[in-house]
Amino acid sequence: MERRQFLAGLAGLALLPLAGCRFTGPLRVGIHTWIGYETLYLAQNLRWLPAGAELISGTSATDSLAGLRNGELDAACLTLDEVLVARSLGLPLQIALVFNVSAGADMLVARPGIHSLQQLEGKRLGVESTALGALMLNRVLNKAGLPRAAVQTVELPPAGQLAAWQQHKVDAIITYEPTASRLLELGGVNLFNSRELPDTIFDVLAVRTDSLMFKPVKALIAAHFHALEHIRSNRQDALYRIAARQQISPQQVKQALAGVMLPGLAANHRYLDHGASRLALAGQQLHEIMLNNGLLAQPDVQEKLLSSRWLPEVLA
Repeated sequence: MERRQFLAGLAGLALLPLAGCRFTGPLRVGIHTWIGYETLYLAQNLRWLPAGAELISGTSATDSLAGLRNGELDAACLTLDEVLVARSLGLPLQIALVFNVSAGADMLVARPGIHSLQQLEGKRLGVESTALGALMLNRVLNKAGLPRAAVQTVELPPAGQLAAWQQHKVDAIITYEPTASRLLELGGVNLFNSRELPDTIFDVLAVRTDSLMFKPVKALIAAHFHALEHIRSNRQDALYRIAARQQISPQQVKQALAGVMLPGLAANHRYLDHGASRLALAGQQLHEIMLNNGLLAQPDVQEKLLSSRWLPEVLA
């Protein structure tokens, strides 16, 4: 579920020319496995996706960025920081939907024997080189009252986190589901998680605004909300469908869902209707962190970052 394996490919992707506008053909949506995006896969499984909408599965957000940049995709499932990076590279992206807000799925897991954040001093701390990794690290160190130099940070992408833990290369890891649960099963200790960062870590649908004419974006988003209602009203059926697709157990799906908040239509309107929402504030905070950590090609004034124009007013 490596929804954030993203920045490693930026250097090469930045060299790709921006494709011209595409106004015909299907609505092609880049997606990769992450619990917050499962509503679209569920809608596909239940045949609720609109005609003309296609889910293009990749292994990571890097695949989606490449597809957006070369004109093969019209939209993609990304984290907020990934949208900011793409916009800084010149992609005309706008956030059209909030899939989920992390509420415990992102966490710092430490080895047995480390029972407080203060005990991280002098320890090896694995962290992904993304804005969210930097954000979590900053908040952890602030809460612990430790300077950055007090820990030895180890750059660790999601694909290598479990192996690094098993090989004792790190003493703690900033990670997210499902790796977090696997580390906890191996005896890890949850010392800090995204429940302490409310309305901060967002997964969203970003649309390329120059290629959407006559494409069923509204209908796609309506299908997401219908699938979300299915998760709530027919939970066992939804758990088994998601588990079968991801080839994990329904209990693991249930545990992953417990770590995210899935905002409904009204909450999405609150996030996207105006520039002073919690989502807009989170974008500004992440933008500052990304600039300070050299994660943006250039500053983004965040003009027209959010739009509620593709949200349905009511659900049929």
